[in-house]
Amino acid sequence: MKNKKKIIFIKTLMIIFIIGIIVSLVNIVIWYFQNKENNDIKEELNNLVEIVENNNNDDTIDSKYNINFKELKEKNSDTVAYLSVNNTNINYVVVKGNDNSYYLKHNFNKNYNRSGWIFMDYHNKFDGTDKNIVIYGHNTRDGSMFGTLRNVIKNNWYSNKENHIITLVSENETIYYQVFSTYSIKVEDYYINTKFKDDNEFDKFVKTLKKRSVYDYKVEVNGSDSILTLSTCTGNGTKRMVLHAKKIDKNN
Repeated sequence: MKNKKKIIFIKTLMIIFIIGIIVSLVNIVIWYFQNKENNDIKEELNNLVEIVENNNNDDTIDSKYNINFKELKEKNSDTVAYLSVNNTNINYVVVKGNDNSYYLKHNFNKNYNRSGWIFMDYHNKFDGTDKNIVIYGHNTRDGSMFGTLRNVIKNNWYSNKENHIITLVSENETIYYQVFSTYSIKVEDYYINTKFKDDNEFDKFVKTLKKRSVYDYKVEVNGSDSILTLSTCTGNGTKRMVLHAKKIDKNN
């Protein structure tokens, strides 16, 4: 009787093991095709983005972005912007849904996809009045989406000042932001706050964000500024990797 029970137990373990392998293989295949779909979409969309780089040997920011927002919006009416972060793989068309959950599991074509897409917080109006524009993306292992946002807390990324300028292009203007804080933190809602009662409250908010930074970017930020926040998960979802940058005048 004991041998029979032992045989049943071993067979059960083998079945569980085989099922586990099958499930893992299925997940790998799904990941491969979903990842390929998103990379293909990114390449297709970036064909609608023309970047004329600055050829001058100075520190001015005069790259010109010619983006076909009309065609982008025909593909997805949720399109709001184009985001570029130097020395990362972050150069994506940004969408904004009716909540902050849809694009966690859907790509630009609105197909179900575990890697989701790069999206703006639905609380943001993106009409020039936002004090804190928040953009989210998954921290993928292959470096797509916000998978390379982890670079921003590395010394070699920080040491290159060209990386400190973030570009966000809307249908009406090209907006430049200067990084003032990068850090990793446990999951919270504080830094993604988009509503403030006055400039004094916002001043306390941005100063708190600046103190959190792992590097001193030597950038002054106060209640009269407006900022951009990039956020992704890390540490198996227990932490967030965060970048904050303030809006600047490219002519100054």
